[in-house]
Amino acid sequence: MTHPEAAALLTRSHRLGADPRNTNYAGGNTSAKGAGRDPVTGSEVDLLWVKGSGGDLGTLTEPGLAVLRLDRLRALAGVYPGIDREDEMVAAFDYCLHGKGGAAPSIDTAMHGLLEASHVDHLHPDSGIALATAAEGPALTKECFGDRVVWVPWRRPGFQLGLDIAALAAANPQAIGCVLGGHGITAWGSTSEECEARSLEIIRTAEAFLVEHGRPEPFGPAMLGYAALPAEERRARAAELFPLLRGLASTDKPQVGHFTDSDVVLDFLASAEHQRLAALGTSCPDHFLRTKVRPMVLDLPPSTSSEESVARLKELHAAYREDYARYYDDHATAVTPPMRGADPAIVLVPGVGMFSFGANKQTARVAGEFYVNAINVMRGAESVSTYAPIDESEKFRIEYWALEEAKLARMPKPKPLATRIAFVTGAASGIGKAVAHRLAAEGACVVIADLDADKASEAAAEIGGPDVAIGLAADVTDEHQIAAALKAAVLAFGGVDLVVNNAGLSISKPLLETSVKDWDLQHDVMARGSFLVSREAARIMIAQGLGGDLVYIASKNGVFAGPNNIAYSATKADQAHQVRLLAAELGTHGIRVNGVNPDGVVRGSGIFAGGWGAQRAAVYGVAEADLGEFYAQRTLLKREVLPEHVANAVFVLTGGELSHTTGLHVPVDAGVAAAFLR
Repeated sequence: MTHPEAAALLTRSHRLGADPRNTNYAGGNTSAKGAGRDPVTGSEVDLLWVKGSGGDLGTLTEPGLAVLRLDRLRALAGVYPGIDREDEMVAAFDYCLHGKGGAAPSIDTAMHGLLEASHVDHLHPDSGIALATAAEGPALTKECFGDRVVWVPWRRPGFQLGLDIAALAAANPQAIGCVLGGHGITAWGSTSEECEARSLEIIRTAEAFLVEHGRPEPFGPAMLGYAALPAEERRARAAELFPLLRGLASTDKPQVGHFTDSDVVLDFLASAEHQRLAALGTSCPDHFLRTKVRPMVLDLPPSTSSEESVARLKELHAAYREDYARYYDDHATAVTPPMRGADPAIVLVPGVGMFSFGANKQTARVAGEFYVNAINVMRGAESVSTYAPIDESEKFRIEYWALEEAKLARMPKPKPLATRIAFVTGAASGIGKAVAHRLAAEGACVVIADLDADKASEAAAEIGGPDVAIGLAADVTDEHQIAAALKAAVLAFGGVDLVVNNAGLSISKPLLETSVKDWDLQHDVMARGSFLVSREAARIMIAQGLGGDLVYIASKNGVFAGPNNIAYSATKADQAHQVRLLAAELGTHGIRVNGVNPDGVVRGSGIFAGGWGAQRAAVYGVAEADLGEFYAQRTLLKREVLPEHVANAVFVLTGGELSHTTGLHVPVDAGVAAAFLR
């Protein structure tokens, strides 16, 4: 049963975390103190519940809390070796834990445990950080709050900061909280309700102060020619630039992207001071750990041609990498972890928007959200003072902190298809749906394209939220719809790496009964459709420069001559040769092209359910319900082929183990000797 104090803490955390004005995703931490029972002696002990490392306030659960013995935690002050060795104190927190399970204590645990107040909130509101990063921060804090909130000079999070805040709180009994220079706010109270009320008082008072005292145009006047492009044109330019930018941002390690064209971003980029402020970088540790020390900014107006913009972005990327290497070399010591990568996490393009990058879609999206927070912080600071973030050397100390490196080392190993973006046609049912599920399970972001938009969206929702999968309508016979669908994939995830040409249908008729309409429909969907999808996807893959995979779901019928099947089998043979042709052409770009030849996939198949099953059953003289077993018995292995077996083959071809294989067709037919490849 959850302790009442822990339950109150979770409720408070959820309310605070639900409002982005209070804190950002996974930012800040909250705590509560109360009496519990020692499981050995049964005696009463004082405990601290505090949000553990890496958790998010809005979604915090009881297992996400670290629970510590308060007496042992506070006793650490007596053995504290000093600021030069304060990192050792995080390991010492483990010796203060109470009971089994729970989250790992974060670096901010001391801030919560050393304060006498029963409840403590440490948050990263934009309004509070605006005061914390203003050049006149101490004076503005005094003007805004009087003596109810005290100023704490910048100090890296840790045990010493906890001691500093505890001392200031003791010396200022009238204070309800503090502004942490360059960082955020902390509030405290004797009850959970009082603590929450004081946190909100600090945040809302700071918001009102900035509105009342802030000057207009804190980012300077609008720059001529830098206004946002119209929405449709803006998103078209974003889709055009995104694959290139993703390729550049993936120079050191592959990344997924996120695009933001909110008014906050566009207004900032249209203002005269955006270059100066962007160069100063972010300040709050939670911000720059996700956005890197500063963004990359295109220094051209939106009227610039795509060709000129692309050339300039490549130059800026090279310069960014050189500058980041200089930043690392200037501050690294003999014990600094190796440089993690010199590519930008945030790219700003005036008139278009912001492109953010990360190891997965959620990380990329959150990085963009954090830079929006940073823009709001800069606006607030510039409106009442001058934006003055913490020194570059301090940013480096946190970015390459041994504790941060240890946190990264604890992260689970990426799945085989992590960072890869898959586009699967005909994926709302049958083989395509099974493929989409398998690719997502192996770490890919998946775009489910299907004729039926509702079914595509339902299939995507089965896989997960929009950070994992999206569904959209696409008629593969229409080149404009294909281009639009792949553009939507680019805007959703940054590009495309893995395409599965699966959309298909079948009509089983003898030659004399096969109409021109039958023939054209078969070839339009599968031969023409695969060509159109591959052509548009190849444009994106080539622009990215990251290689890629094209996989054709062909058929045993592409090599096996069966009766009453001229239109279907001929178009499958067309697809099979497209594999060979494109493998030969696209290999120079690192794009691998392979095929899968299934047979007899009856169960779960949209094609078989749409009349093909009845037609083939009639050809073979069996009941339609027995068709799957009929196909199984004519194979060497006597096994029925299911959509999941085809999905397995797609994964094997794309999962990384066959990195030097292209132009291959993999049979998934349980063994049909007449269809052996020669």
